[in-house]
Amino acid sequence: MPTPFNQSVIDEFRANRGKVGGPFEGGDLLLLTTTGAKSGKQHTTPLGYVHDGDLLLVVGSNLGAPSHPAWYHNVLAHPLVQVEIGAESFEAIAVPAEGARRERLFAQVVRTAPGYGDYQSQTTRALPVVVLERAAEPEAGGVPREVTNLADKLIEVHTWLRAQLRHVRAEADAHFAAQAAHDGPGEPPVPGLGLQIRQHCLAFCQTLEFHHTSEDGHLFPAIATHHPHLRDALDRLRNEHQTVSRVQGELLALLADIGAADPRRFRTELDRMSQELTAHLDYEEESLLPVLAEIPWPPAPAA
Repeated sequence: MPTPFNQSVIDEFRANRGKVGGPFEGGDLLLLTTTGAKSGKQHTTPLGYVHDGDLLLVVGSNLGAPSHPAWYHNVLAHPLVQVEIGAESFEAIAVPAEGARRERLFAQVVRTAPGYGDYQSQTTRALPVVVLERAAEPEAGGVPREVTNLADKLIEVHTWLRAQLRHVRAEADAHFAAQAAHDGPGEPPVPGLGLQIRQHCLAFCQTLEFHHTSEDGHLFPAIATHHPHLRDALDRLRNEHQTVSRVQGELLALLADIGAADPRRFRTELDRMSQELTAHLDYEEESLLPVLAEIPWPPAPAA
């Protein structure tokens, strides 16, 4: 539960479209809702933020305390977060910056909000700088796809999942390129992508798991009742969910060992896993989209 002070800020923020008084008056403030690392419960925290282009930066200052704030541990376990800024609310992926990028971004934060430099001087830990990346990927031309039925919603989820796989591949390529560019004695410098790759992979796996749990528990039984001719396809998709779960575990294990991986073998394994995962998404769309297009989304409120 938020402290009484934080709860009062949250209530004022939501009641006044992001505007608050007191110590935050006139400042840039957002609400960050995370999933508890241990409890799995939702926690909302008011945080100051700084812009980095289209990205938002938040800092785990904890007022200069010797330990990281609870919300930071939460985003390491569950990268998908909800961000409220002004009257807008959107889903984001929380990616802690590392290495040179963290140093650059922290210097930028301090130029904008010097108080974070004071907090850093009060503790020996490096204050985490967390980049909030919008989870939704815009359609071509920057216009979001309109969602009017369950088929549209499925495409929206699948588009996001495919985008995360592309992120993981691009970041892995950047990691190996930085290793290959090292010229000189000693170990090659860490390119600072370990947490970034991990967060995108974890977000992908957790979203896919939730997606499949919802399908197995609710969507597929309802479709089977009204469309018995799809039972074979639904049975195949349920069986594939077990295979996909195995591939998710393999993907996390592969990325956990990226620092010592052989680039060629790593890319071969990543390509194999990506092909298995996208083939499942392709088959699900081929089998279900015509039926799901007949179901309005969002669902009508219960009478």
